[in-house]
Amino acid sequence: MSDKKIIAIVGATGAQGGGLARAILSDSDSEFAVRALTRNPDSDAARALADAGAEVVQADLSDVDSLRKAFAGAYGAFCLTNFWEHFSPDTEQAQARNLATAAADAGLQHVIWSTLEDTRKRVPLDDDRMPTLQERFKVPHFDAKGEADAYFADAGVPTTYLLTAFYWDNLIHFGMHPQRDEDGRLVLSLPMEDARLSGIAAEDIGKCAYGVFQAGDEYVGRYVGIAGGHLTGQEMADALSDALGEPVAYHAVPFDVYRGLGFPGADDLGNMFQYYCEFEAEFVDARPVDRSRALNPELQSFEGWLEANADRLPIDGK
Repeated sequence: MSDKKIIAIVGATGAQGGGLARAILSDSDSEFAVRALTRNPDSDAARALADAGAEVVQADLSDVDSLRKAFAGAYGAFCLTNFWEHFSPDTEQAQARNLATAAADAGLQHVIWSTLEDTRKRVPLDDDRMPTLQERFKVPHFDAKGEADAYFADAGVPTTYLLTAFYWDNLIHFGMHPQRDEDGRLVLSLPMEDARLSGIAAEDIGKCAYGVFQAGDEYVGRYVGIAGGHLTGQEMADALSDALGEPVAYHAVPFDVYRGLGFPGADDLGNMFQYYCEFEAEFVDARPVDRSRALNPELQSFEGWLEANADRLPIDGK
């Protein structure tokens, strides 16, 4: 392992980082080695990575010194933050600044920063087409990451800015799966009107990141958008119908209705879906499937993802 380039992976026990760690560890010819960063090295997920050949180290995104130690001696790092752990854009930006600072101090040669668009560049705060949230944001979990892009650039870190997409895994874990109406019929409810939703399997984000690292410095200083497919709500419902073996209808939820559903983050997600719709072309065009597949030849389509995961959807009566 000592002759391989070490990639320090933030969130290695999670969806994106875990996908990258497994992609490297499963490639016996890889030029890279995995250093898995986690707050809890004794977790089952961390132990599984260690058993697979990863070096597991403790680090906390809110502790810049722990990040400096974790990045020391590494070639590169995969960096991300998780808004949904705390729902605080200020916390997310503080953690991103710590990552950029530690990466610069460690002299890393290539960092991938998992980011999203700052929606305020297209929807200013005084634009009332969607509400302003927390006084400073339109889509907090987008805008905080997009604003944090500058931390890496200003710190002089050689960075690839990886623009991710909607996780199809949200249909399993985030309550977005088809649900039965009062007549027992399955309905996929999304506030997407008739626009296309750029989506990807969470595992494939890490695999695409591996392709970026394999390309050397080709993507340093560039934005790289990735997606496994761009489907309308109706197309998603049709694919779900085929995978589940029963009809799934599509219901386009109004944005204001979705924002008012009351679950944590509903207003943020309602604005996100409205942004997807109003800037469909820009969002989709930034995430070409052919380039994503070039980075990750195993890239899954939505239909392929459903073939492997339909039985994991928490649907009543299945």
